[in-house]
Amino acid sequence: MLRVLSAAALLVFAAVAYCATSEEQRTLFGRVLLTAARRPIDAAARNRRECGPFLDALRAHTPVALVTPAIVALNVIVFVSMMFGRGALANPETLVAWGANFGPRTTNGEWWRLVASLFIHTGLLPLIVNLAGLVQLGLILERVVGRLAFVAVYVAAGIFAGLLSVAGHPVTVSAGASGAIAGLYGLLFTCGVWDLFRPSPIPIPLVAVKRLAPAAALFLVYNTFDGSIGMRAEFLALVAGFVSGLVLTSGVGDRRPERRLLGAVTAAMTALAIIGAVPLRGITDVRPEIARVLDIEGRTVPGYRSAEARFWKGQVGATMLADLIERTIMPELRVARDRLTVLQGVPREQQHLIVDAEEYVRLRSESWRLRAEALRRIAAPLRRDALSAGLVADAKWRDRAATEHRVTQVMLGRAEGTERASLEVLERLKRPITIDTQ
Repeated sequence: MLRVLSAAALLVFAAVAYCATSEEQRTLFGRVLLTAARRPIDAAARNRRECGPFLDALRAHTPVALVTPAIVALNVIVFVSMMFGRGALANPETLVAWGANFGPRTTNGEWWRLVASLFIHTGLLPLIVNLAGLVQLGLILERVVGRLAFVAVYVAAGIFAGLLSVAGHPVTVSAGASGAIAGLYGLLFTCGVWDLFRPSPIPIPLVAVKRLAPAAALFLVYNTFDGSIGMRAEFLALVAGFVSGLVLTSGVGDRRPERRLLGAVTAAMTALAIIGAVPLRGITDVRPEIARVLDIEGRTVPGYRSAEARFWKGQVGATMLADLIERTIMPELRVARDRLTVLQGVPREQQHLIVDAEEYVRLRSESWRLRAEALRRIAAPLRRDALSAGLVADAKWRDRAATEHRVTQVMLGRAEGTERASLEVLERLKRPITIDTQ
C-alpha cells in the first residue's frame, strides 16, 4: 500500500511539474537527463575499447573459463537447496548440518568442513557480494594463472581463513567464501607486482583493475561492517593468496606454473594447514553435557516427590526415601560430576557453563545428602526403643528426643536452603546457549 501511494505521489508531482514549466524548460531538462544517461553508457563503451586487447589476449590464452562458472553454480545450487530445505537459512544448526565450519565438529575429525563451508552462505546479501567479486576476479585470474593454480589459491586461502576463524572463535559457526575471495585479491596483487618487474604476455591493464574496484569496495565494506569471518582471517587469506601466487607465478613468463612447482606449493600449503590445525584438535562443545545436567532434575525429582507423597500417607517409611536418594539420585549426580571433571578442550566462551554445572552438581548432591541423613534420623529406633522400655516419661529421654528432633529439623532446613541455591544455579544453566554465525 505504501509503495502504491508513493508511486501515485510521484506521478502527481511529475504532472504538476510538467504543467508548471515552459516548453523551453522542458526541452532543457530533457537534454540534461539524456546527457546524464549517456555518460555511464559512454564510459562503459570506452572501458570496453580500452580493455578490448586485454580481453582478446585472455580469450586467446584460455578460450573458456570453466572453474569460475562451476564455483558460482555450486554456490547458487547449495544456497537454493538450503532455502528449500528444512530449517531457517541463518540458523546455526541448519548451517552446521549443511557443512559449515564449527570448531567442535571441525576439530574432531570433520576437517572437510573447512572446504565445504566455502560454498555455504548465511543469506542472499553475502552470496551476492561474494559472487560479484568471484565472477570479476575469477574470469580474469583463471585465464591468467591457469585453472589448477587458481583452484589451489582459492581453496588454500579459504582453508587458512577457516582455521583462523576456529582459533579465534571456536564455538562460532562460520560459512562463506569471503576468505577464499580475499585470497584471490592477494593473487591479483601478485600479478600486478610481477608486471612491474617482468614483462608478461598478458599484462593486466590499469583500466581492467579499475573495473574491479566497485566489487572490491563492496566486498571490503560489507565484510568490514558485517564481520563475516573477522578481518584477521581475511587478512591471513589475502597474505596466503599473495604468497602462494608469488611462488606459483614466478617460474614462467606467462604466469602459468609448472605442474612440479604447483605440486610443491600445494604440498607446502597442506603442511602449513596441518601444522595450524594440530593445536586446535579436540575442541569440545559443552552443550550436550549441559543438556545432560539439566535432565537430571527431570529424571530424579518426580520419582522422589511421588515416593514422598506416599510417605506422608503412611504407605512407606523414611528409610525407603533415604534409600531412594542414596541408590538412585546420588549415583546420577556422581556420574554427572565425573563427566564434567574429565572434559577437556572447553573453549573460553563456554568455560563459565562448566563452572555453573559443577556448582549445581555440588550443591544438589549436598542437599540430597543432608535430606537422606535427616530421613535416616527420622527412621532411627529411638522412640520405639523408649516405648518398649517405658522411658517415655523419663526427662533424659525427652531431652535426647528433643535434641534429635532439633538436629533433624536443622538438617532438613540446610537441605532445603542448599536445594534453593542449586536451583538458582540451574536457572542460569537453563538460559539459551546461543551460537553466533559469522
